[in-house]
Amino acid sequence: MAKINRKRYSQELKFKVVLEILKGKKPIGEIAKAFRIHPITLHQWKREFLEKGPEVFGGGSHFKSYEKRIRELERLVGQKEVELALLKNFLTES
Repeated sequence: MAKINRKRYSQELKFKVVLEILKGKKPIGEIAKAFRIHPITLHQWKREFLEKGPEVFGGGSHFKSYEKRIRELERLVGQKEVELALLKNFLTES
């Protein structure tokens, strides 16, 4: 079975292209030629953007789990700083 070699596009490029599409100043075919990307791919990116757009502004559950993890890690770092300060204080008194 032959391996399919697909192009990978950066998130920044996808976002830039979708914004061009949404502006509506140029037809998708023209945008596709300018960026050398198949029009069907552009339609898929636009659909995906419109479906997932609310997650970007609404802080979906994916982002909330990261925020929770960051808070927990910050708490642990603070706790370790206190422990280090106590140990340094204890060692200097000895």
